[in-house]
Amino acid sequence: MASFTLHGIPVSGGVAIGRAHLITSAALDVQHYLIAQEEAEAEVQRLENAITTVHRELETIWTDMPKDAPTELRAFLDVHAMILSDPQISQVPLNIIRERRYNAEWALVTQVDELVAQFEEMEEPYLRERKADVQQIAERVLKVLRGTAKPLLPVALDEAEQVQMVVVAHDISPADMMQFRDHMFNGFLTDLGAQQSHTAIVARSMDIPAVVGLNNASSLIEQDDWVVIDGDAGVVIVDPSPLVLEYYRTRQATLQKAKKKLKKLKKSAAVTLDGTPVALMANIELPNDCTAAMDVGANGVGLFRSEFLFLGRQGGSNNTPGEEEQFEAYRKAVEMMRGRPVTIRTLDIGADKQLDPGEQTELNPALGLRAIRYCLAEPKLFLTQLRAILRASAYGKVKLLIPMIAHAFEIDQTLAMIEQAKTQLRNTNKNFDPDVEVGAMIEIPAAVLALPMFISRMDFLSIGTNDLIQYSLAIDRADREVAHLYNPLHPAVLQMLAMTIRAGEKSGTPVSICGEMAGEPRYTKLLLGMGLREFSMQPSQILAVKQEVLNSDLALIATKAKRVLNMTEPAAIEHEVYKLRAM
Repeated sequence: MASFTLHGIPVSGGVAIGRAHLITSAALDVQHYLIAQEEAEAEVQRLENAITTVHRELETIWTDMPKDAPTELRAFLDVHAMILSDPQISQVPLNIIRERRYNAEWALVTQVDELVAQFEEMEEPYLRERKADVQQIAERVLKVLRGTAKPLLPVALDEAEQVQMVVVAHDISPADMMQFRDHMFNGFLTDLGAQQSHTAIVARSMDIPAVVGLNNASSLIEQDDWVVIDGDAGVVIVDPSPLVLEYYRTRQATLQKAKKKLKKLKKSAAVTLDGTPVALMANIELPNDCTAAMDVGANGVGLFRSEFLFLGRQGGSNNTPGEEEQFEAYRKAVEMMRGRPVTIRTLDIGADKQLDPGEQTELNPALGLRAIRYCLAEPKLFLTQLRAILRASAYGKVKLLIPMIAHAFEIDQTLAMIEQAKTQLRNTNKNFDPDVEVGAMIEIPAAVLALPMFISRMDFLSIGTNDLIQYSLAIDRADREVAHLYNPLHPAVLQMLAMTIRAGEKSGTPVSICGEMAGEPRYTKLLLGMGLREFSMQPSQILAVKQEVLNSDLALIATKAKRVLNMTEPAAIEHEVYKLRAM
């Protein structure tokens, strides 16, 4: 067979080389037929039994999960179990069988198609991509209905040929990925998927090279084909020539040595060559993510995205987590960080992260009722969260971070509500730290141009580069038509970062960056040269960024960074940043 190359979306870096192991999908294309009225209850029972079987499968995967399994996997298994228990999956298809007399498979797929259509209308990329979870759990049920469900088996290879396998699938769930851990699985590629899909997140957390969005890879690649995955470039090479294979084996060995070297940095302090300490913090979405943060020696949590406690719950805004549930989650994170600071961002939801997606009415959700605007419009919900966060501060260092803030009255109203929450806790004899620091996210260009207003009122600032870049360049990162315009090195973006960092230095106000830019090693020296001393990123990125910090001479890179800030031509900026990292 002639060699060929496929191009997709890189979601987890590195090189994987192995034999292809094809996973067939129980595609949501099923037989459609009507049943007799007297057969309806038997068909209902068949579907109920299949759902129960899948529940047991998920429980078994959870029970058998090794202790070193990524914490994200438990969260994703919980999501799949929750989807399976949701009446939209567990009850509505049963009603379809009774009312329309559809067979079980047809009833399930009919409902899943309806749910997927709702997800596709959502603006928020993370929520839009959750449709894959609904499809994956439906596929598991369909496999049971068809009698095709079976354990995943290792690739049948000659014992002398000790090669690892590369999983090839139309799509693959995190639960299925977990079953490959003991089967020499070292990479995966799928037809479907995107940067924020659960499988992509699991791949990154497990440090497994992966490429998704390949469209038709599962139909082009055959069982046991040699496959090379370049997880950095998003390239897949099938049946590579000996020369290409040797190149990638050499590159793979080099990358593996580099990873081993990085692990040795876990206990090293992040200090520049001239002795300046730099704080490297972790971004987390759920309390269990703190395990990964501690494993790489994070200095604390720089961003706890609290909205993930609210999303994906049956009932939407009528079923938000109460004070006790939130308090337990925040306390768990604080205790797991063992004295290191935990910065909890208040609810960043509304418009593009709807609790009730079907009720979205904004013409442009990114500019609508979101984040602090939403919270101030829902004072009861906001006070509940503030009390829960404040109570957690009795168990360790907690900082409050307010997102999407732009106006003085928003700051003043927020601070007043924090004081109200404190008063409510005092009246009920609940313990909390009365000196909890409160900071603002700088993610709107107007906030950069009005920094004195923030500095005079807030204890610290955290730059959310994802939204700041998006709003500055007037592009939607999730829109493939304009995603190529998203550029962290745009001169206007660099000027806004520099303005914020300088204003913090001048006033003595701590400034951090918690957006994706903080976790990119190629930008570390530039940001250090601009004066940044606190970075917050995914735990898996911390050691690579720490290596850049340890190799930085601030006196030299500050001069180079100033040179970059005086440039206006994109190509020249890119070249100078490349040279800066090489110093």
